[in-house]
Amino acid sequence: MKVAIKTDYIKLDQLLKHAAVASTGGEAKALIKEGMVSLNGETATQRGKKIYPGDRLTVLDQEIEVVSA
Repeated sequence: MKVAIKTDYIKLDQLLKHAAVASTGGEAKALIKEGMVSLNGETATQRGKKIYPGDRLTVLDQEIEVVSA
């Protein structure tokens, strides 16, 4: 799925909420902490990691591509 952002970047935990993968910040934090989030092929461990258009994430077998709005 493609997720559009209007800013230059978005933080990882905010993106998970924006993409409706996580319903709360706590749920996003748990997914990241448990190693369930992959960013460009590597496990993401920082919830404040900046995500830019062109980045690709995999969360719970769901692929997300970040694009500019």
